Amino acid sequence: MRRTDSEDLDVTDTVPKSGPAYAVLATHLRERILSGELQPGQRLPGDAELTAEFGVGRSTIREALRSLASQNLIQTTRGVTGGSFVSAPTVGHISAHLETGVALMAAAETVTVDQLMEVRNLMEVPAAGIAAFRRTDEHIAQLRETIFDPTDAQGPETFTKNQEFHLVLLRAAQNPLLELITAPVFRVLSGRFGRDHAPDGFWTCVDHDHRAILDVVADGDSMGAMDLMRKHLDHLGDSYRQMDTLR
Repeated sequence: MRRTDSEDLDVTDTVPKSGPAYAVLATHLRERILSGELQPGQRLPGDAELTAEFGVGRSTIREALRSLASQNLIQTTRGVTGGSFVSAPTVGHISAHLETGVALMAAAETVTVDQLMEVRNLMEVPAAGIAAFRRTDEHIAQLRETIFDPTDAQGPETFTKNQEFHLVLLRAAQNPLLELITAPVFRVLSGRFGRDHAPDGFWTCVDHDHRAILDVVADGDSMGAMDLMRKHLDHLGDSYRQMDTLR
C-alpha cells in the first residue's frame, strides 16, 4: 500500500520517535556525514533507499534534505546526473556560521569585549609564533600587501586590509582550525564596536604594530612575533573598550 504524507509522521521503529519525522531523518543523515560514513562528494541514498530504510515518504525526505542544505552539509543538483551530495567543508562556510553565533552573543551581551579579546590572545599570540616558523615567501608577500598608509583617509579598504593582515598571519601558521576559530571573533569585534568611533591614533598604532610584526615574522623570530602580537592585541583591546562606551 502506498504511504501518504500524513503517515510519514509515524516513522518505523528503526528511527527514534523524537520530533518531526523530517528532523529525525535529518539527524540520522547528519550523523552519517559527520562520522565520515558519507564522505564529501558522495551521493546520498536516493528516495527509494531512504523510504525502505526509514519508512518515510518523499515529503519528509525533501524536508530533511532542505534542513541539511541549510546547514551547508549537502548540495543538491538537478538533471540526469543530479542528486544530493555531501558538501566539501571549507573554512569560509564554517567560519561564517560561527561568526553569526558570536555576533548574536555579542549583541545580546552574553559575551564582553574582554572575553572576546581573551579568546584572541589565546589563539593569535601562539599562532603568530607558529607563523614565524612556518611562513612561506608567499605569506610574507601577502602580509606586505595588507600594509596601508595611516595618514590617508580611512575607509572600507583600510578595514579590509586590517582584517586581511590577521587572516594571512593565521593562514601562515598552516593550521586551518586557527583561522576557523579566531576569524569570527575578530570580525565581530571590528564590526560591532564601530570603526567610525575609533579613538585618535588608532590606525597609526595598528599600522605601527602590523609593520613590526611583519618584520619579525619575515625574520623567523617566533618569540618576537608572540611578544609583539600580545602587545598589539593589548592596544586593540584598549581601543575596543573605548569604542564600546560610545555605542
